[in-house]
Amino acid sequence: MVFQKLRTNRRNQWIIIHLRYLVGSAFFPSGLTKLLGNRFTVLSTDTPIGAFFEAMYRTGVYWNFLGLCQIIAGILLMTQRYALLGALMFLAILSNIWIITISLSFTGTWIITSLMMIAVIILLIWDHHKLMPLFSDNHSMTIESYPDPGRIWINAGIIYTVCLLGLSVPGPVEKGPEQWIVRTLVILIIFTFLISNYRMYKKLNLHVKNQV
Repeated sequence: MVFQKLRTNRRNQWIIIHLRYLVGSAFFPSGLTKLLGNRFTVLSTDTPIGAFFEAMYRTGVYWNFLGLCQIIAGILLMTQRYALLGALMFLAILSNIWIITISLSFTGTWIITSLMMIAVIILLIWDHHKLMPLFSDNHSMTIESYPDPGRIWINAGIIYTVCLLGLSVPGPVEKGPEQWIVRTLVILIIFTFLISNYRMYKKLNLHVKNQV
């Protein structure tokens, strides 16, 4: 089966894991901005885009709720274990954003949101076997089981989440302790990426040697 070969390929698994990281982190800056009650844009209300965001901002609780949902969807994707739930939430939120960027003729933004939509659809296709029981009346159907991401990727997702949320806090970075915190978070992200991928590389080489 073609899907089974794609799903069990280690290189494809690596791509999906990091695609989840990338898509999940995309919502952190805008989500945290909304959750903290800050404006998302400084565009004049004389423009359709500026008026739209100002109206959403003035809703208050809804603005905060939207930000909270974005952050939750991102965190679920970063956990790897609950990535399917995160992808479904992401699709619901992003569908609205995608239509808005097209309807209001955002310059270039619709391209970014379209690429994000493609990425989310890929993630849903990757885990579509988990959704099949929802669309079937056959209670005896068997669900194909595939290995979940290893503990190293779950731990890496936790570290990425904490660091990226810290870096996403709106406002200028003051000199002194704040500047050092930002540098530490960036170094921790790079260090986590290198260590997790190096360990994966070693496991992959060991797996190839054992097959030989």
